[in-house]
Amino acid sequence: MLTQEQIQHFSKNGYLVVEQLITRDDCEKLKESVKQLIDKWDPENDSSCVFSTTGNREQSTSQYFLDSADKISFFMEAGAVDPNTKKMNRDKHHCVNKIGHALHTLEPQFKKVSFSDKVKSIVRDLNYVNPAICQSMYIFKQAEIGAKVVPHQDGSYLFNEPLKIMGIWIALEDATIENGCLWFIPGSQTQPIKQRYIRNPNQEEFDEGKMLVYVGEAEQYDDKDFVPVEVKAGDAIVIHGQAVHKSEQNTSLLTRQIYTFHIIEMDNSEYSKENWLQTKDPFPLIYDA
Repeated sequence: MLTQEQIQHFSKNGYLVVEQLITRDDCEKLKESVKQLIDKWDPENDSSCVFSTTGNREQSTSQYFLDSADKISFFMEAGAVDPNTKKMNRDKHHCVNKIGHALHTLEPQFKKVSFSDKVKSIVRDLNYVNPAICQSMYIFKQAEIGAKVVPHQDGSYLFNEPLKIMGIWIALEDATIENGCLWFIPGSQTQPIKQRYIRNPNQEEFDEGKMLVYVGEAEQYDDKDFVPVEVKAGDAIVIHGQAVHKSEQNTSLLTRQIYTFHIIEMDNSEYSKENWLQTKDPFPLIYDA
């Protein structure tokens, strides 16, 4: 699947664009599958919360967020919720920030993409011995209100020891600077994970509702070090677990819908019990699918 040149690019820069990992028809099937999920979703009877990459108070105190590891759960855009009434201020299809975190196991179309022969080939070429998918997300980046994602390393949120994790980020619509494409610091995958987002080890605080906390020192990044990575619908970006990346707010009139999932090495590596994401069943192994 990957050429030697692509493997070297990933090793040097910490990310790699794989053109047309899925077809345009596949993109539409995933979008239709999600549309049907939202059609069936009743936000009035669901404990959905506003999603934030900075660990806002609502998310950090949300049992709903913790329970989403094994489920299909809905998270709102901050700009789609009235701060006073906590009610949606637009149609529910235009309120959702993301859906997670078990699409890869519970939705057939997403399972098909996640465990495809192309994905298996990529992880083999990048020397994963016994890889598993630990989570998946459908991210909307809604028109005009799609929230920015602050610079981060995926290993801060999903950590194993020794650390070996990657993300597969698939554009279902063209991702451009205007609608919130990803930006990377090339070569940043050599930087260690200094800050982590974990379950609060203080049981008393956890029981009182402060369930998730950041530990460690937050890294500061210079905007001039980031480069934009624009991709077409069907293209994928393979992301090293330590590569620093971000996306800006979508102020355009176009959405930027994507599907992403994270892969961890299970061979001689231990998934941290401190991670926010813990599932009842073992993570599904990619090569066994």
